[in-house]
Amino acid sequence: MDIFPCREYNMLNEFGEVSLLRAFDKAVERFCYKHPRFGIPRLMLWIVILNAVTYLFSILDRTGTFVYYLVFDPSLILQGQVWRIITFLFVPDYANPFAAILSLYFYYFIGTTLENQWGQARFTVYYLCGMVFSLLYGIIVSLLGIDVRFVMTGYYLNLSLFFAFATLWPDFQVLLFFIIPIKMKWLAIVDAAFFVVSMILECSPFPLMFILNYLLFFSYILIERVFGRKKVWERKAQFKVRARPEAKEYRHKCAVCGRTDTDYPELEFRYCSRCVGYHCFCQDHINNHVHFTE
Repeated sequence: MDIFPCREYNMLNEFGEVSLLRAFDKAVERFCYKHPRFGIPRLMLWIVILNAVTYLFSILDRTGTFVYYLVFDPSLILQGQVWRIITFLFVPDYANPFAAILSLYFYYFIGTTLENQWGQARFTVYYLCGMVFSLLYGIIVSLLGIDVRFVMTGYYLNLSLFFAFATLWPDFQVLLFFIIPIKMKWLAIVDAAFFVVSMILECSPFPLMFILNYLLFFSYILIERVFGRKKVWERKAQFKVRARPEAKEYRHKCAVCGRTDTDYPELEFRYCSRCVGYHCFCQDHINNHVHFTE
């Protein structure tokens, strides 16, 4: 069984409470379908390289002048230093070289895996949304007279990718410190606790911006996992008592649960591009099934 879901990324949602989130996701999916080349190929690789370069230069520059020209400063941006809108993402925020190497390795692994799963366009949209949340926060807080020059970095945005990865592959194991095996869902819980502690200690809601960015893209999955299991059991009970006096014509039938578009017209059906042959799956199983190999 493949540890990764099908590449065709179908947004699951049966709950009216998150209809706005589904509409947003459909809009993103439609945009990415129409513009598959949108964004920068291997975006996370370039982000990691630029983070590594700025970290090395910051070590060599004892005066801090180099980093000063990268930080987010609205007053200087208005004077023409527009590169600061982007370069603040690369301001180093690592305790020591070992922490920098470990962090950049995980950023690269998680970012490239997400890009391979989502595609270049969707990963770029996700990262850009986090960047926009950062800029909005910086502008609003600066208008209140608060200095955000050394608060705003790309550290929390990169760290929030753990949440996305853990949501898609919660049982995927990584080697913490290259020695200790740990599942991504536990690492994400530790990551969430770190975000909360950082907001308390720094008295800054800046890390919250990236949690909001994550929830914007993944709330529907979290709701589905909370309520979806109950619905599955209800459907299984309905299947056992459902009388089928005669066969009904249908166009699509799920290869896992057997539901058809005739019996459940509200369902969405997709074909898995990674299965051998033409196999149809409902929206509940397109990303959760064993791939056909024969």
